[in-house]
Amino acid sequence: QVQLAESGGGLVQAGGSLRLSCVASGRLLSNNGMGWFRPAPGKEREFVGSVNWDGSNKYYADSVKGRFTISREKGKSTMYLQMNSLKPEDTAVYYCAGGRGAYARSVVEDYTYWGQGTQVTVSS
Repeated sequence: QVQLAESGGGLVQAGGSLRLSCVASGRLLSNNGMGWFRPAPGKEREFVGSVNWDGSNKYYADSVKGRFTISREKGKSTMYLQMNSLKPEDTAVYYCAGGRGAYARSVVEDYTYWGQGTQVTVSS
């Protein structure tokens, strides 16, 4: 079994930055892709970004491209999301997810393991 724990959320003013962390315990996810999701109108979970198992490939939603950066060390089950130039519309609970396979995916159904989420609030 895998447990994912997010941390680093909080309250920040528009234009500010936050860094989220996701740590896996139990069975490690060192060979699995990992991703970040958040709720959106009409969707339970909206894709934010993902990274493959060794950190070499990363994908981002258009809404965060150029502002958010995912990082991960090869062979590690820890993932980070650096969020810069935050906007009020980025306000959400951010969920970390562990994928079924080794590669970065953008679809909720490609993920098996989910954390409890960390709240990010951006004030205008």
